[in-house]
Amino acid sequence: MTGKQNSPNLVPGSRRGKPGRPRSGDLGIFGKPESGHISGTPMQGTQSRRGDDDSAAVQETVVPVTPWLLDLRVSAGYLGLSEWTVRTLEQQGILKRVRVPLANQGEIRKLLFDKRDLDFLVDSWKASQE
Repeated sequence: MTGKQNSPNLVPGSRRGKPGRPRSGDLGIFGKPESGHISGTPMQGTQSRRGDDDSAAVQETVVPVTPWLLDLRVSAGYLGLSEWTVRTLEQQGILKRVRVPLANQGEIRKLLFDKRDLDFLVDSWKASQE
């Protein structure tokens, strides 16, 4: 046999086919999701706690947590300034750093800033322009 090797017929929608990355929109054997939910993402909806249909449905909601302390990168982004400008403001005493103590009389080296202090600093800048 010097010709091409015969491969088995492929089942439509099966995962077997050409090697490599699947084409966009190809969901393979799973097909299109019925609920509109994309697999791999969190799903918000009602869930029953017991197996019978007479039980009350419980809705789970994910609430984002807003951080109180912001690191250097996030503080700079929050103020719309560069990280070096925020460092300079901290070194000059204009912006107060939050120091987190450790058990061995040390402290965390990470630069952390209180979000309220950042807001107050912007308000003071606005007041000085009036």
